[in-house]
Amino acid sequence: MIHIEIDSSSGFCFGVTTAIQKAEEELAKGNTLYCLGDIVHNGKEVERLHARGLITINHEQLKQLHDVKVLLRAHGEPPETYETARRNNIEIIDATCPVVLQLQRRIKKQYDANPEAQIVIFGKNGHAEVLGLVGQTHSKAIVMEKLEDVRLLDFGRDIYLYSQTTKNLDEFRRIIDYIQSHISPDATFRSFDTICRQVANRMPNIASFAARHDIIIFVSGRKSSNGKVLFNTCKSVNPNSYMIEGPGEIDSSWIEGVTSVGICGATSTPKWLMEQCRDSILERIKAAEHP
Repeated sequence: MIHIEIDSSSGFCFGVTTAIQKAEEELAKGNTLYCLGDIVHNGKEVERLHARGLITINHEQLKQLHDVKVLLRAHGEPPETYETARRNNIEIIDATCPVVLQLQRRIKKQYDANPEAQIVIFGKNGHAEVLGLVGQTHSKAIVMEKLEDVRLLDFGRDIYLYSQTTKNLDEFRRIIDYIQSHISPDATFRSFDTICRQVANRMPNIASFAARHDIIIFVSGRKSSNGKVLFNTCKSVNPNSYMIEGPGEIDSSWIEGVTSVGICGATSTPKWLMEQCRDSILERIKAAEHP
């Protein structure tokens, strides 16, 4: 008999859970609710909430709306979004993650105190959270995606380094070490570890989970940057790891001859979707035993 385990530490982080709760509460009142961008980087969960009435819009569409309610998701938004809402009499339901909100305030405070310094954000260019962080600096912050991007920096000027909340802690530390060893003695360098521990701690947890099973089914939306990081962690520990968006992508050949299957996912993966994947595997096993 195959043993199937769903990783108890996988699934929505606190920020995503809160955003979805706020959306569901508003939709339950029968109100029209818009969401600026996908509420979570998971297509299946977005579809579920669309079916309940949530309407996803982009920034251009936001500018055309007046006198409505708009939910801001956990990733956060730049100041211009709030200004558009104020101008168009839009009621904001702000579901920005508290960890992200605190980071935005810290970056704004640092920028206001020393606008000539280099504010550097270790993060993914174009990512919703990063856009919100860069917006605190009138778009002057430098975004570094990887260690090689240190070439963008002027080591003769002050550098204040922050991180997108869901980035890899080890890579962040390598960037800190490089800057520390190259910064001019006349310039100030300060780094701030702003990586969310609820997310960072998932990497060692998911690595030990992946090592316990014959195969790993990693459930995640392909847009999720956190999903890519966690899946690569699984794959490095267990080569028999497969990333899927839903149960329809499971290949029955993956489970032939195995005794244990681990199912896990990103901070944007709903528990119900991992449970659907488990149930799909159980149905396939049953069908194979009783053709």
